[in-house]
Amino acid sequence: MASRSAMNGSARIGLFGGSFNPPHLGHLVIASDVCAQLGLEKVVFVPAANPPHKVIEDDVPAATRLAMTKLAIAGDGRFEVSSLEIDEGFRYTLETVAEFRARSSSSEIFFIVGSDSLLQFENWHQPSAVLMICRLAVAPRPGDDPQSIKAAAERWGRGAVSVLPTTSVGISSSEIRGRVRLGMPITYLVPADVEAFIIDQGLYGRP
Repeated sequence: MASRSAMNGSARIGLFGGSFNPPHLGHLVIASDVCAQLGLEKVVFVPAANPPHKVIEDDVPAATRLAMTKLAIAGDGRFEVSSLEIDEGFRYTLETVAEFRARSSSSEIFFIVGSDSLLQFENWHQPSAVLMICRLAVAPRPGDDPQSIKAAAERWGRGAVSVLPTTSVGISSSEIRGRVRLGMPITYLVPADVEAFIIDQGLYGRP
């Protein structure tokens, strides 16, 4: 079946923001599932420079997180990495989606988030303005209440938020950082090249 983007002549792209500290297999599974279910032309990973709602743990520089993200997606033609937020110093999703809209005015944009972000979306900077530019594609996180997710999606109006049945992978960046600090393996939790980079750079207080 032809994707909707092919039928209406406009490309569909997904923007996947986050600190990616580090990027892990859960991120890749979500991106892959969203890409397939929405018929996206590509998913663009956008590492954050200085997110307003989150502290970058372990003081890992933006350039380092960008490098790990590039390693994580290497070899998958569906995925790209953008340094937009880092280069421009953007802090808010509204700035990011507005710039992507300016660069690709005919594209349909989906901003990919976990359900934890959806549940806090009303506290974001100008959330209604964000939804005038793009739609949210939401991946439910393990442990989040399905009814709460459904209600949070519905409050923004029909079609503004798509909650997708993505594969549930119980991996978190904080867990990975903790395992590294304890000298425990992270093999099969992050791509092999990311693991090698973490070891080589001595990230996360590796003993």
